[in-house]
Amino acid sequence: MKRRVFAVCLALTLSLTTTAAVQAQALQPPEVAAKSYLLLDMTSRQVLAAREPDAAADPASLTKLMTAYVVFGAIREKKLSREQLLPVSVRAWDERKGGASVMFIEPRMQVSVDDLLKGMIVVSGNDASVALAEGVAGSVENFVVLMNREAQRMGLKKTVFKNVTGITEPGHVTTARDLATLASHIITDFPEFYPLYSLREFKFNNITQPNRNLLLRRDPSVDGMKTGHTASAGYCLVASAQRDLPNGKRRLLSVVLNTSSMETRANESQKLLNWGYGAFDTLKLFEPGKPIATPQVWKGESSEVKLGSAQPIFVTVPKGDADKIKTQIERVDPLVAPLTKGQAVGKLKVTSGNTVVAEAPLVVLEPVEESGIFGRAWDAIRLWIK
Repeated sequence: MKRRVFAVCLALTLSLTTTAAVQAQALQPPEVAAKSYLLLDMTSRQVLAAREPDAAADPASLTKLMTAYVVFGAIREKKLSREQLLPVSVRAWDERKGGASVMFIEPRMQVSVDDLLKGMIVVSGNDASVALAEGVAGSVENFVVLMNREAQRMGLKKTVFKNVTGITEPGHVTTARDLATLASHIITDFPEFYPLYSLREFKFNNITQPNRNLLLRRDPSVDGMKTGHTASAGYCLVASAQRDLPNGKRRLLSVVLNTSSMETRANESQKLLNWGYGAFDTLKLFEPGKPIATPQVWKGESSEVKLGSAQPIFVTVPKGDADKIKTQIERVDPLVAPLTKGQAVGKLKVTSGNTVVAEAPLVVLEPVEESGIFGRAWDAIRLWIK
């Protein structure tokens, strides 16, 4: 069987009024005062802008994104519940030494998993992180093994965790790209927990502390995610925003690492988000489960098969460039029955100019069974002649 390329015509009608001059300016990312950064369109899974996204960085309390992810998984697997009370160890209590962020739990307490999650996510409590790690895995060391296992599963190629809090430690390292991947997994894999990242403050033990993500108070479309700061890491922020636009809901995720202050990390993140929404459009090209092509099938009970994508296909392009979008199908030819539902037989490529902006597997939407012996024999002759 050979893999052949088939063109697909795609007509898009959009009322866009940007001028060529504005487009040229919009394609230049803003100057961002961060050592490294990345802006991701989560709807289309496209990186819109980045600087040194794969450079090694100290994650500081952005580490707690993975700490939370592992705890979320344990709750879903019913290894513990949000209402369950966990003891506070001396090790967790000791996290308050050295001026670290804490939620002020004490060894005499038993604290619910839900409160510990809020203490870790909203106020970045190191003590909460340790208590949760011990509650899930029995020890911090065992929990760190789970963190690194998840990092490998997600394909975080340059991330290694040495602790659950983000305290600076040799070999405890990540990148802007890996953090964007991790944050995306939290949003898509655990939507039931994501609202925790939008809480603006948390009160525990009669102490109210604010969320240090300043964008939660400045931009109503920002609904998470996490801050981090150490002397080594500088001021870091992963921020996520979702806006309702004429083409539908659109979520952007920004990562800025090693800025000079809390105010700077908020300002630079806001700058990236605003630029991403203003300079690009995200378009839905194909619905999931809808036929994109219906090619001929040989030796089957049906003479054709419906091919499409199991997931919706979105693409993000600079404003005004919708008419440059082209699609092509690369698939096995000839297609010979039997074909099973969900079977991958090729891929759909979406290009804008000379750039491939999206690719998606092309799968069988409805199964095609083999025909009878005479039908197969007849098609075998036809294929031989072909």
